[in-house]
Amino acid sequence: MLNTASNAPSENPRTLERAIGHQIRVMRRERDLSVADLGAAAGISPGMISKMENGQISPSLASINAVASALNVPITALFSAFEESRDCSYVKNGQGVVIERRGTKVGHIYELLGAGLRGEIVLEPYLITLEEDAEPYTGFRHSGVEFIYMLSGEVSYRHADQDYHLRPGDAMLFDPQALHGPAKLIKTPMTYLSIIAYPRV
Repeated sequence: MLNTASNAPSENPRTLERAIGHQIRVMRRERDLSVADLGAAAGISPGMISKMENGQISPSLASINAVASALNVPITALFSAFEESRDCSYVKNGQGVVIERRGTKVGHIYELLGAGLRGEIVLEPYLITLEEDAEPYTGFRHSGVEFIYMLSGEVSYRHADQDYHLRPGDAMLFDPQALHGPAKLIKTPMTYLSIIAYPRV
């Protein structure tokens, strides 16, 4: 695995072991077998079976094959839980879901650039365009974390009681539970990338 500048933890090296262990436990219980029963049928000690089920060891192929035979399933059945799909959201230029704001936020156009990924964190990437008839609005407030990257135009962007003059190439990362939004539209039309992340409930 290539390292990046991200501090995100790497994938747990025990993921495969846990997936195999989970399958063994599920199939053992489906057959109403105790750990001792399965161990006796596979010729493996109950303690070893328990460690396999809890993903605490990396079992040999011989041990996995013995357990699969005792459960009367092909060895590939024990790997099925690990063969999960990895989602990818692909949006072609100009084909994001467009949300046009009304009322006090008229002229604020949001294009959602991706959605639908699974996991513990929801990520919402938007391309935001403020047209010439757009008006300032500093009343946005929501949970999570927000990142803004200015692409074109200029804006004075307010977060809490502080204003930031954003030009192309400028970025902000902030707590969006404080009131925020464009306070002064200096050069329109303007576009910026907004990425919002929050825990999935």
